[in-house]
Amino acid sequence: MNTTPAADTGDAAGTTAVDTVIIGAGQSGLALGYYLAQQRRNFVILDAGARVGDAWRRRWDSLRLFTPAKYDGLPGRPFPGDPLGFPTKDEQADYLEDYASRFHLTVRSNTAVTHLSHDGTRFHVTAGGQCWTAANVVLATGSCHLPKTPGFAAELASDVVQLHSHNYRNPAQLKPGPVLVVGVGNSGAEIALETSRTHQTWLAGKPSAEMPFRHGRNAARFVIPVIRFAGLHVLNTRSPVGRKVLPTMATMATPLIRTKLADLDAAGVQRVPRVTGVQDAEVVLDDGRSLPVANVIWCTGFTEVYPWLDIPALPANWRAGQHRGIVDALPGLYLLGQDLLFAAASETLTGVCRDAKYLAKQLAATGAPSRAAEVQSGLAS
Repeated sequence: MNTTPAADTGDAAGTTAVDTVIIGAGQSGLALGYYLAQQRRNFVILDAGARVGDAWRRRWDSLRLFTPAKYDGLPGRPFPGDPLGFPTKDEQADYLEDYASRFHLTVRSNTAVTHLSHDGTRFHVTAGGQCWTAANVVLATGSCHLPKTPGFAAELASDVVQLHSHNYRNPAQLKPGPVLVVGVGNSGAEIALETSRTHQTWLAGKPSAEMPFRHGRNAARFVIPVIRFAGLHVLNTRSPVGRKVLPTMATMATPLIRTKLADLDAAGVQRVPRVTGVQDAEVVLDDGRSLPVANVIWCTGFTEVYPWLDIPALPANWRAGQHRGIVDALPGLYLLGQDLLFAAASETLTGVCRDAKYLAKQLAATGAPSRAAEVQSGLAS
């Protein structure tokens, strides 16, 4: 999807001046775009995907959201359908695409950022062969950037099918023979449960904690609202409890939410210790055993990287030096839609909406000219 540009002007072959460039057209970038449109800001949203929502469409086929639909909408547009149902990843993707179109948000699709610099006054963004200059840049790309796999993965036999959870879609991608899923987070647990229906499946890693309730409609009605309230209003950097707890949460694995260890055991998934390496082209476990696997799915997370960020003045710890998405080291640079940015719920849809509203207020307070004022002054020529 490439929505009709409505908030930036200029020759595509030259440089377009805007107030704000938002990098990423996921839920966080769109939520911020909604609020900036309400302020009549001059902004553009850049996204590498062919369509709005593609970051969701590319995930595995059976994925459903953990939050019910009543908490999955963005500002100005509730999520349609059963409020206690859990949308599929494609329903979420289509909702985001419709949202961008409904509110006429300026999204430039197929526009991957290749360079971001700062000249001491304004930012310069190169993406999709075009250039923008802006007073503000918001990194709304989320935390799932570069799929992470161990270096020894390359030592496995060449005929072993290897996929990262980022590339896994369904068991049809796998060859006959045993499957090893590495990583006992929510992705690993759900994928292992799915592959166990067609393949012998091992799940390697240390089990994480589990939510002490059964996920489903009853949880959506009674339990998830309590967790949501705590994640938004108690566990944040503004509260004493949050300031004490959030640093610990940053070092902990997310507890299993929908799929429990008992579900895996009942399905015949064999849980084994963590993988320590490869020997004679076979996976070696922490207890010394080796596994003759035919398929490996690495559910080992992502590395947050910005290879196109070229601002030497930024210190190495610039990501940690932020408050509610405002990067202290460089005025005008912001983060949005990332884990524990302000609260335990900052990466969730409800947390994203609140953080986006806060950032929009901060941008308004900078006194940046509106779209109409920029056109009148010639900044958007």
